[in-house]
Amino acid sequence: MDMENTLYIDLEAGRVTIELMPEVAPGHVGRIKELARSGFYDGLTFHRVIDGFMAQGGDPDGTGMGGSGQNITAEFSDKPHQRGACSMARSQDPNSGDSQFFICLGDASFLDGQYSVWGQVTDGMDHVDGLKRGEGMDFSTNGSPDKILKMQVGADV
Repeated sequence: MDMENTLYIDLEAGRVTIELMPEVAPGHVGRIKELARSGFYDGLTFHRVIDGFMAQGGDPDGTGMGGSGQNITAEFSDKPHQRGACSMARSQDPNSGDSQFFICLGDASFLDGQYSVWGQVTDGMDHVDGLKRGEGMDFSTNGSPDKILKMQVGADV
């Protein structure tokens, strides 16, 4: 395992291991690692978790509207949006990816070629499956969204 291209997301339920794909999305992988190393993701929520679709996190505001303030140029590829794929969230502008990302909970092939896949969960997908479902105000009735306790590059652990 290449620890420099391994990402750990520690959740309350346990650790999620992601194999990064610098050969597919070098800009995205570089930025994710930079943000993880700075502690940016620590304590942020999975603010949008839709059953059978995806779990989205990485917004410092927790609203789905925030980011780090630095957009990343799209790196679309033939990598499929299948279960465990990690991809960058964005607005209508293909080059608007920032810090928000999502992990596919199931097949999302309709996103293929439109979002930048930068990694694949290799262990701990059951922890991602267990994230509290909700979006926006849903969490006011379901309780608080689950948090990223710590996100770090494997080589730094």
